[in-house]
Amino acid sequence: MAGLHLLTTNQSIKNDTRQEKLKCIQLNLQHSRLATDNLIKTIEEENIDILCLQEPYEIRNKIAGMPRKLKIFTAGEGKHWAAIVVDNNHIDTILIKQLSDEDAVVIETISRDLKMIIVSMYFDITRHIDSDLRKIVKIAQNGKGAGVLIAIDSNSRSSSLHDIITNERGRILEEFLLSQQLYYIKRGEPPNNLPEHPWS
Repeated sequence: MAGLHLLTTNQSIKNDTRQEKLKCIQLNLQHSRLATDNLIKTIEEENIDILCLQEPYEIRNKIAGMPRKLKIFTAGEGKHWAAIVVDNNHIDTILIKQLSDEDAVVIETISRDLKMIIVSMYFDITRHIDSDLRKIVKIAQNGKGAGVLIAIDSNSRSSSLHDIITNERGRILEEFLLSQQLYYIKRGEPPNNLPEHPWS
């Protein structure tokens, strides 16, 4: 399953008509220069603020093909499987290094009075999913008192998450979401049972 967006229940986002909506999208670029070029056009046309990327395009372990005006966050020295790109100078951002690595990028953002933890993660299909789920628990614990948005390429399949089948990784993921009271956000829709929030 390519796209999974999670929002923790310990978030503290309030409905504030003064807060402008911020656009946050997720995309797996499959290390493609062409996909990256198309993404740049989308950022400009759709006014995207934050991009959670998996399998970004790189040259010599450095993100490539992105305009210099963008703030690009990665972690680790090896090949990067996750990245976050910010295209909004009104959002204060900082990389949380102790929670980040080549497969998971965690940033703290502050826009006006709204504090959010934004996460981009890639679950390596050759690695047991439990190790990545433990990362999510640690991230959620660190983000208490703030909203936490996690965008994942989980390399799992789940009929509960809009796939036609459920595999073993998908079953484990489903049980994890229930146990941690995490909410799945469908594309273009806010999560159910949560306050209105400025992320779209």
